[in-house]
Amino acid sequence: MRPIMAVLKERKYAYTWFIAPKLASLFPFKEEPVTESLQDLIAFKSDAIICPGNEVPHYLRGVKVQIFHGLAGEKKGHFRIRHYFDLYLTQGPYFTSHFKKFQKRYKNFEVLETGWSKLDAYTRDKEILLKEKAALLHSLDADKVLLYAPTFSPSLSSAALFKTQLEALAAAGEFIINIKFHDLMAKEFIDYYKALSERYPTVFFKEGRDIVAQFIVADLLISDTSSVIYEFLLIDKPVITLNNISENIRWDDIKNPEELSTAVINNLNTDSFKKQRAAVIAAYHPYHDGKSSERMVDAIENFISKNGVPEKRKLSLFRKYKINKIFKR
Repeated sequence: MRPIMAVLKERKYAYTWFIAPKLASLFPFKEEPVTESLQDLIAFKSDAIICPGNEVPHYLRGVKVQIFHGLAGEKKGHFRIRHYFDLYLTQGPYFTSHFKKFQKRYKNFEVLETGWSKLDAYTRDKEILLKEKAALLHSLDADKVLLYAPTFSPSLSSAALFKTQLEALAAAGEFIINIKFHDLMAKEFIDYYKALSERYPTVFFKEGRDIVAQFIVADLLISDTSSVIYEFLLIDKPVITLNNISENIRWDDIKNPEELSTAVINNLNTDSFKKQRAAVIAAYHPYHDGKSSERMVDAIENFISKNGVPEKRKLSLFRKYKINKIFKR
């Protein structure tokens, strides 16, 4: 949302943020207008509501825009139509083709491919981060930076399986290893990997919610079944996963944790999945200009110019019930 906010500021739009009360402590923009109250949103009378999540109250004024919070199309629910949105802004042809089929079937929303605002952030502070990376590699006499970013889902996570292998990589001292966990990762794994970072000078446990800086400095990603894989592939760097559930794997997916060290060396030296990555980039996010947020705001402006601003969205009684339950109305 940060790159979109920058465009709204540049175009001198009035805006406000809504954050659920249980997440209020995580809101990062302390100087920005923000509310936890739906009554405030009703009074604000927005022309558009931009949502990275899957639900939005139907009774709020404004074009309801879904911009998505991940790129893992194989995950349950990614292509589910919940009928809350007037406009879907898709990341690339793979997603657009799916939602266009739903548009044709339901005929009550529009779909436009704009690229994904989150990836605009990769143009921010890139040169500074790469200079800091070079200095750190030199100071620790290391060659490359590895990023370990697993999913938190217990059935899919590699956090338990990679303990021994990641410690072996750390003990070798050849690589800097950055560890970045989802907020919902189990505490036992957070504690274990924090302790690992305290034992080895080349291991860093990264706090905070922003993973973009870690993507920029990393030379290779280690994961399992997580949407971060697709984000990382889109900046054209190698990925290793353990037992990924995707039906269309375009990276090195190993089946045994003991293969990790060999896979790291092979992928850094030969990068044999480069052509497959190119196909993923073309399908998932072929935009490299850092201007997806501008296209998103353009799309919303054009939608309003053509259709006006809806006062509310029609929903089934079941969907209304769900929204009222979610937002405690």
